[in-house]
Amino acid sequence: MLPDYPFATPPAAGDTFEVSPGVHWLRMPLPFALNHINLWLLEDEGGWTIIDTGFALDTVKECWRTILDRLPASARGGRILRIVVTHFHPDHIGLAAWLQQRTGAPVFMTLGEYLTAHAVWHEVGGHGNPPMLRQFRAHGLDVERCAALERRSGTYKRGVPSLPEHYHRLFPGDELSIGGHRWQVRIGFGHSPEHAALYSPDLGVLISGDMLLPTISTNISVFAVTPHADSLTDYLQSIDRYREMPPATLVLPSHGLPFYGIACRVDALHAHHEERLLLLEEHCAEPRSAADLLATLFPRELDTHQTMFAMGEAIAHLNRLEQAGRLQRSVDGNGQVRFVRRGQDSSPLASGRHPAVVGTSQYRTSGR
Repeated sequence: MLPDYPFATPPAAGDTFEVSPGVHWLRMPLPFALNHINLWLLEDEGGWTIIDTGFALDTVKECWRTILDRLPASARGGRILRIVVTHFHPDHIGLAAWLQQRTGAPVFMTLGEYLTAHAVWHEVGGHGNPPMLRQFRAHGLDVERCAALERRSGTYKRGVPSLPEHYHRLFPGDELSIGGHRWQVRIGFGHSPEHAALYSPDLGVLISGDMLLPTISTNISVFAVTPHADSLTDYLQSIDRYREMPPATLVLPSHGLPFYGIACRVDALHAHHEERLLLLEEHCAEPRSAADLLATLFPRELDTHQTMFAMGEAIAHLNRLEQAGRLQRSVDGNGQVRFVRRGQDSSPLASGRHPAVVGTSQYRTSGR
């Protein structure tokens, strides 16, 4: 069964389209190959709730001005009551501070996303470009591509020129009342530290953010601050929890078109990632670095922005295979990390916490 798309055409920038009672779809441009983000505007009691804010481009600000100026003519009034940010990535939080200052509305986020945004912005605590480059060099990325990534330093601040200095913390299981409807906070992991999706059982709508996309797999990366993380397990375990939602649930993703068919999409993502794991395992008969395997996972030309995501994703899949006992990691005297199939010749294993979990369907359960 394939996802079903009830709305074939997205709204133009600066316009809105009602996809469910009181739930309005906005689409804003992005300066990347993935050239758009979906944002959401929910009718509230005496005003509106914004879900995600877009990348800090002048064109996006102009779209927001057009939309906000139009709101007073509606029956709900023009006041923005709250701004919910699903996670710290610049296309989601980029204009949160600007909108907060413009509207006076409070920002709602999880603790992990709020603090990570500030850590990345200030490049502290193992976050930012320098730690990322050290990680990528250790995983075999060549001098030329590392230099290109270094020239991109400051990209986060260009997309997020300022950050909220105060916020309302969202907890797992919180329930927001918006427009007389219940919206449950569903926390997910793997794509970002504590991604907040919103589910309304009253309306049968899931605002999935980047956790569940209709035609592409969201980026699953390992970051320098958590070099041995099993981000792929965290992600797959998170989206498995969406299976409990009714089949008639309308999924509102951050990219692509709204769709029905949660269970089939979750199944497809499991199959996609297992296929990639098998492919990597096959190509690790001899020790390979993450950079060696980029062309295996992504057999196309990658620009610098895409290379950053591709490296993080390659490391995530290699970490999953290592923790499943299907690959072993080695680190040479120069700190270069490689992976090889179990039973193949390799240099000595690096020390550290690497739980052996046989198979990809046996997920960790502690702490999740």
